[in-house]
Amino acid sequence: MTRKKYTSKFKTKVVLEAIKEQYSVAELAQRYELAPQQINLWKREFLANADAVFDKKGKSKKSSVDEEKDQLLKAIGQLKVENDFLKDALR
Repeated sequence: MTRKKYTSKFKTKVVLEAIKEQYSVAELAQRYELAPQQINLWKREFLANADAVFDKKGKSKKSSVDEEKDQLLKAIGQLKVENDFLKDALR
């Protein structure tokens, strides 16, 4: 059995409906075929990180982009080392 992956857009939609409290969490869980605990978890995470919306946007995006770039460069380096090793082994 594989886990379902939900987009951030979908999570935001569900969380905003939960925050509005027009429907209970149980009703939202039934409507979106989710566990109520999942909605509550997303809601807690959303509220805990809400202040980041008003922080400098470029700073948070830049750091995640830099982290991804560093990971990719590390992977390229590792692959290059492996490639060179295999080339030498074939000689």
